[in-house]
Amino acid sequence: MARIVVDAMGSDNYPKPDVEGAVQAAKEFGVEVILVGNETLIQSELNKYDLSGLKIEVVNAPETLAMGEKGENLVLKARAKDAKNSMALGIDLVKNGQADAFVTAGNTGAGMVTALFRLGRIRGVDRPALAPIFPTATGICVVLDIGANPDCTAENLYQFGILGSIYAEKVLGIKQPKVGLVSNAEEDGKGNELVKAATPLFRAAKFNYFGSVEGKEVIGGKVDVAVTDGFTGNVMLKSSEAVAKLITDKIREIIKNGSLLTKLGGMLVRPALRQIKQLLDPSEQGAAPLLGINGLVFIGHGRSDALAIKSAVRVAKHAVDVKVLDAMKNAIEESLKK
Repeated sequence: MARIVVDAMGSDNYPKPDVEGAVQAAKEFGVEVILVGNETLIQSELNKYDLSGLKIEVVNAPETLAMGEKGENLVLKARAKDAKNSMALGIDLVKNGQADAFVTAGNTGAGMVTALFRLGRIRGVDRPALAPIFPTATGICVVLDIGANPDCTAENLYQFGILGSIYAEKVLGIKQPKVGLVSNAEEDGKGNELVKAATPLFRAAKFNYFGSVEGKEVIGGKVDVAVTDGFTGNVMLKSSEAVAKLITDKIREIIKNGSLLTKLGGMLVRPALRQIKQLLDPSEQGAAPLLGINGLVFIGHGRSDALAIKSAVRVAKHAVDVKVLDAMKNAIEESLKK
């Protein structure tokens, strides 16, 4: 049975959605859950539920890691051996083999730095990458990196390609996932200097390299994995989220302010709109994996609700079950023999 650590102090509205989502996950997925955070606050939330037959443990974390933590202060808290905040204690449980994966909706930078210092990297990986799932016209696509590394080398992108390909195959069940290198043109040889330098590495890679892809082709479903630097990936992510919100808000506004006929039409298409909303809702995926770390770490939005936390635990459990970490280690080891 998979043991998943949930940072109960992670979300903006902690610990309510974090605890609720963890309880739902324990009921639906049969996982063991370890809630880390302020023991008093966690227990107060747990008292609201019937926990009969559920394996839920609470680990007290007396220190708080604020959402705004950054810079030297954050690094010190991430590295300190005696750190007692929920991220440090939760990730240490994974490091010490007491848990299989860590899920948080807390400060993204803090999650990445804490995981990096406390778990380290997979041998052969220079930098970890944050890899969320994007909805596309034909399904879904793993996009990495989306913010962990604003500046990258061609070798970094090549490693992202390996990690993303293994994740798509093992966790998403996509056979021989197509890997694309994000550029401003479809033709190889175009793009900025980083893309040009990375292209030969991708051509020679053992993964299924599709070629260069523009943003519209990523959303169009041409590839299963899209590789880019963290700066470009973060712009892609935030732009996509903003456009999705704009479209849904505008449709809702037009129906609300429209004629009686428009309102009637809105009622008729409501089931379809609900499906679209579900497709675009990040809560359905829950959290993005931090790939390249020597452990399973998933980082979600600060605004995560209970559904997002439950979904994150589901994805983490699946990653444990299919042994994705071992597969990534083996793939990177093979790449070192080239």
